[in-house]
Amino acid sequence: MIYTKESLKELISSKLKDYKLIIVSNREPYIHNYVGEEIKYIIPASGMVTALDPIIRAEGGTWIAYGSGDADKEVVDSKGHIAVPPDNPQYTLRRVWLTHEEEERFYYGFSNEALWPLCHIVYVKPKFNETDWQVYKSVNRKFADVVLEEVGNDKAFIFIQDYHFTLLPQMLKEKRPDLLVAQFWHIPWPNREAFRICPWGQEILEGLLGNDLLGFHVQYHCNNFLDTVDRNLESRVDYGKFTATKGGKTTHVRPFPISIDFEELNLLSQGNNV
Repeated sequence: MIYTKESLKELISSKLKDYKLIIVSNREPYIHNYVGEEIKYIIPASGMVTALDPIIRAEGGTWIAYGSGDADKEVVDSKGHIAVPPDNPQYTLRRVWLTHEEEERFYYGFSNEALWPLCHIVYVKPKFNETDWQVYKSVNRKFADVVLEEVGNDKAFIFIQDYHFTLLPQMLKEKRPDLLVAQFWHIPWPNREAFRICPWGQEILEGLLGNDLLGFHVQYHCNNFLDTVDRNLESRVDYGKFTATKGGKTTHVRPFPISIDFEELNLLSQGNNV
């Protein structure tokens, strides 16, 4: 079971050592921006980056993400590759370029105006826009094409991050059923009644069931997801084993709590500026 950064690293090192490691996320772990006439990089404040960057540094591999920095294109090769960390390269960052419309409709539109409020059940009505949805699908397809290009003919473990890529697992499995695909969902999963208002709920659920392993923060969210699948898809849900099977494909659903970085925060708390 993957419960900590250390156990995930151990799993990849031991049982997945023959697999190429590929992480997929919307946010990139290193961002290049212009500062005056110079190009400098920053590491974004992100729990995901904090958890995964040390693992891929140790194991090697490729991290695929949207290139959001205003100088990102200046430092990559013709395929969008750059070795990172810039001062001590240990893995490859493959940047994916999105148009302004893709960013607006994929990220700010469907991801953040529809899925985010839907899953959090906040007092903001989700905005379900058909054009946003179509762009969301096309961006998932764009990332799928990049992942498959990076994998080539190799065996690979694809570790997808968050709600921006609900359709990506199924897209990958349709082309390469031999790939090992896992995804961590960094936000809550709502109850089945709340999720039912999403016009494209079936496609989203079928996309997520492309994963071999789907992780949530807590068991409650796992239960909500399985209940949603059970009530909305022709599938077999095993609440004892926490699996969902559709079309002969089984997805394991597990809780993987991620805490704050206690050691780092404890060290910062002892500094002179606190």
